[in-house]
Amino acid sequence: MKQDLAEMPDDEMTPDGATPDSAAVPASLIPHLSRAAVLLDIDGTLLDFAPTPREVWVPPGLSETLKQLYERTSGALALVSGRSLNDIDLIFAPDLFPAIGGHGAEMRLHTDSEAVAAHAPPLDPELKRRLAAIAKLSPGILLEDKGYSLALHYRLAPHAEKAIYEAVSLIRADLPNAPIEVLPGKSVCEIKHSGHTKASGVRELMTHAPFKGRRPFFIGDDVTDETVFAIMPDFDGLAFSVGRRATGVAGHFDAPRDVREFLAHLIDGETPATLS
Repeated sequence: MKQDLAEMPDDEMTPDGATPDSAAVPASLIPHLSRAAVLLDIDGTLLDFAPTPREVWVPPGLSETLKQLYERTSGALALVSGRSLNDIDLIFAPDLFPAIGGHGAEMRLHTDSEAVAAHAPPLDPELKRRLAAIAKLSPGILLEDKGYSLALHYRLAPHAEKAIYEAVSLIRADLPNAPIEVLPGKSVCEIKHSGHTKASGVRELMTHAPFKGRRPFFIGDDVTDETVFAIMPDFDGLAFSVGRRATGVAGHFDAPRDVREFLAHLIDGETPATLS
């Protein structure tokens, strides 16, 4: 039997932190948005994947839902993404939202504030050139320079996955002291400067108003989101995964459309039925 989050006792979680068979439906958040912080990944969570990163689009109604959640939480809504803040703003234009970008390398606390860098240096230009050359391994590999990281997308060239990771491994072996980290994702290999993650960005975010002191819930879909899943208990928060039942989450959604429906239900007060 499904329960409200506020009514779910700690002892219903399995010993290893895995999701219980009866996942909680977070209907209890509906009257408590004044005390909640809404943290949302973008690609694969709010938005459906597209053949290329530039082809994603915001479905009708989503921006209005996010704006209403922003108002209902007194501004404690943030997008948490590996994309740069500039890229996030282009996707949701003309709307602006608080956001963590570049896997924690950038942050904007308010819609009317300037972006704040998280002391994460950009990737070394020579290293970028060597990594960028990997895109020549096969037609269909798309290169995305995010400043703080570089991503090699192979959704259009799935056969190149092994070759990409082998090439990255060779570069890392040649530069064993380079402060870089490889992030495997959904049809993407991303290389970023070590020392910042989505989790480090969220930790910093939660020390600032209006997020400070609130109970966060985070929805994400990818491996890079697992760092945020892991720290939600530190804030008495909750995590939800998309497309898979990740370890330690309170529930999961099958697809981004279910996330969008759930968020809309938080606004209109209905109990969502898409979370399992």
